[in-house]
Amino acid sequence: MTIRLYDTSARQIRDFTPLTPGCVSIYLCGATVQSAPHIGHIRSGLNFDIMRRWFAYRGYDVTFVRNVTDIDDKIIAKSGDQGRPWWSIGYENERGFNAGYDALGCLPPTYEPRATGHVTEMVEMMRGLIERGHAYEADGSVYFDVRSYPDYLSLSNQDIDDLRQPAEEGITGKRDPRDFAMWKATKPGEPDWETPWGRGRPGWHLECSAMAHKYLGSAFDIHGGGLDLIFPHHENEIAQAKAFGDDFAQYWVHNAWVTMSGEKMSKSLGNSVLIEEMVKRWRPIVLRYYLGTPHYRSMIEYSEEALQEAEAAFARIEGFIQRVVEKAGEVAPADEVPTAFADAMDDDLGVPQALAVLHNTVRQGNTALAADDKEAAVARLAEVRAMLGVLGLDPLDPHWAGEADRGAGAELHDVVDSLVRLVLQQRESARERKDWATADAIRDQLNQSGLAIEDSPDGPRWSIAHR
Repeated sequence: MTIRLYDTSARQIRDFTPLTPGCVSIYLCGATVQSAPHIGHIRSGLNFDIMRRWFAYRGYDVTFVRNVTDIDDKIIAKSGDQGRPWWSIGYENERGFNAGYDALGCLPPTYEPRATGHVTEMVEMMRGLIERGHAYEADGSVYFDVRSYPDYLSLSNQDIDDLRQPAEEGITGKRDPRDFAMWKATKPGEPDWETPWGRGRPGWHLECSAMAHKYLGSAFDIHGGGLDLIFPHHENEIAQAKAFGDDFAQYWVHNAWVTMSGEKMSKSLGNSVLIEEMVKRWRPIVLRYYLGTPHYRSMIEYSEEALQEAEAAFARIEGFIQRVVEKAGEVAPADEVPTAFADAMDDDLGVPQALAVLHNTVRQGNTALAADDKEAAVARLAEVRAMLGVLGLDPLDPHWAGEADRGAGAELHDVVDSLVRLVLQQRESARERKDWATADAIRDQLNQSGLAIEDSPDGPRWSIAHR
């Protein structure tokens, strides 16, 4: 068994060899809490949640660090615009991100450090870089000298002479316009911290280099994030960390975006779909299926139609599970997933190919149910639950228990269930009298009301019809 991952730095799929046998360390660039999260943000956390779960299934002891960037230019700007403390904006949105991760079933990280809690580590790294000749102070700011690090831009495969970084407002004293700020000198009204070079605040890139070093040491296995972070963020992280003396990440894994009309979903474009609104309109487990089942390196073009297709596909899985449980009672997940499923997941987390195995197993289970082969149906359900567990999609898992009937919806469901069962009893009475016209009319009326009726050996049952 060998897990293989696409390594952005190598530009190819590589066999995964951990630094420490039996262990895997992962650092994921998490939320920048300037605004409420949209589904594009949550996709990244979800993709790496599946990675983490697969490593755990394969027997690895996983350390998973997902940071929070709680101070940056945009948070400070919003603080001024809204007349609110910067930390209030950051904390509110951080809670929104965590609520989104939790709603979609992401396991909590091993550590979730905030940038502002690690200024001491940042100062230590800057001091070391200045001593080694890779950084310098100017007008109270500290800059990284990009030409002092020969491998700069190797991740993004750019030429430094062609590089044109956008000008940073208020930044002075750079020796080279390509040098980037690790520490920004204080400005009136902005949050600041004391350093040997004066008061100021962190630069974005320094935060992650310092936090990865603190929680995972000088070398760790996997660094993850969205494609948009390759440059400048990850490129600058590498330069800082390696110039400081760290080996840093051994593999670089990047997930693709959620797009709308071909554009990356982003706050600035005004095309974001906020997770807090999406979970009101769609069941969170369906959202997880929609965002988590495409390959992590494939773009997802958002559309209502695609979500409806995901809802219908997942309903077929749930329907099979429900029918077997009604017939056989609770069925525990199998100890191992099918070999074809495992092979797909080992090959760069090939979730689409793994999902094909899962749906084929559901079809086999439905065939067994139709043939009244209870033993085979139970065996298939055990396999299905094992596969769904790896993907975080098992509807029988305690996390999803009662998901469809939370809060006031539970009472409404009970009321609807009582009324529908009363109507179904009338339909059954009509069928017993061989009054097929009345029976069909009742069923048609229920369908027009948005309910799907399924006749089973144990009697009719209802569900919400797919949109």
